[in-house]
Amino acid sequence: MSDINADAWVSSGHRPMGFPEFVVAIAAIMALNPLAMDMMLPALPNIGSAFQLADANRPQMVLSIFLVGFGVGQFVMGPLSDRFGRRPVLLGGMIVYGAASLLAIAAPSFEALLLARALQGLGTAATRVIATSIVRDCYAGRRMASVMSLAMMVFIAVPVVAPSLGQAVLVFSQWRGIFIALMIYGVAALIWSALRMPETLPVELRKSLAVRDVLGAFRQTVTNRQTLGYALACSGVWGAMISFVLTAQQVFTGIYHLGAYFPLAFAAIATGVAIAGFLNSRIVGRLGMRVMSHAALVGFALVAAVMLAAEIANALPLPLFMALTALMMFSFGLMMANFTALAMEPHGKIAGTASSLYGSITTLLGIAIGMVIGQHYDGTLVPFSTGFFLCAVAALAIAAITEKGRLFRPHNKPV
Repeated sequence: MSDINADAWVSSGHRPMGFPEFVVAIAAIMALNPLAMDMMLPALPNIGSAFQLADANRPQMVLSIFLVGFGVGQFVMGPLSDRFGRRPVLLGGMIVYGAASLLAIAAPSFEALLLARALQGLGTAATRVIATSIVRDCYAGRRMASVMSLAMMVFIAVPVVAPSLGQAVLVFSQWRGIFIALMIYGVAALIWSALRMPETLPVELRKSLAVRDVLGAFRQTVTNRQTLGYALACSGVWGAMISFVLTAQQVFTGIYHLGAYFPLAFAAIATGVAIAGFLNSRIVGRLGMRVMSHAALVGFALVAAVMLAAEIANALPLPLFMALTALMMFSFGLMMANFTALAMEPHGKIAGTASSLYGSITTLLGIAIGMVIGQHYDGTLVPFSTGFFLCAVAALAIAAITEKGRLFRPHNKPV
């Protein structure tokens, strides 16, 4: 741990975390978001039936409105954490998440459920922003990328099992049972964080909430070429991934007729992300963030091109589709931690605000792109494969512009 982090533990009276516990704690906090997202996938048809929704694409809103709340919430969580510290904002967000879960359990209408989901997303905005800020408080450079990769490996393993967990809950309960499970996990994470996670932002480094200061921090973030460039590139990648998640249940059950086996297929594909996270954590220190993420982005674009060509040729059977989407996930896993580390690297003194704005940009642009693609689902893979290709090409172009055409340029020495 860095000196800042060690001092925080001493001053807060917490027994210092070992490195493994720190990584797992960060991942567990971050996991609130993908659990709340992906456990709902098997329940979308049940929710549509329960509320008698006529439009087959409308249940996607259970996922998309959650991401909207998540994206909007990040605008305020960073500045609040830079002013009041990491702990109060983190714990407050978890409390909002728990209350929203209760509202979802009792939701009498689809609109009430959407309100609960927006509030859940708002609560998880705190967990994602604060987890990233805590890592940035404690590490920098390639070491930060390595820590983020290890946390992401645990965090990203969640989507592998989350749909199966949701399906298991549905065996013994209705869709509301999933929200009970989410609330239980949220309470457990809240207790662990309250007992073990210290404040990592010293009082002397906290920022003012004055409008001029906040806008100044926002301006510093968005006018940084590296931060803005990787935020926009990440948004394109996120757009493709979100469109896949929004339509995954419809694709696997409607096109490939997997029925109850859908969670297993989704888990097999999502495993690629966890493998990528582990691989990145092992070699990013040697190769650097740019080499790793740029190679993954090129691979992402190539996979998109192959998928689009196969769909146009009407030659995209289930095994090929799963192989290509697994490669998509693998490339995604190599990019995300490195894109985040590259975007955050210039902003150690305003880590909370920078993390907040970066998260908002990537999430809101990503969900806007993903929703457009998802709402065009027509029973074929043409909308998704076309959107995937366009997102990949746009992200690659933005990365090239950000680096002034010099992709794969090694990063600086470890910090």
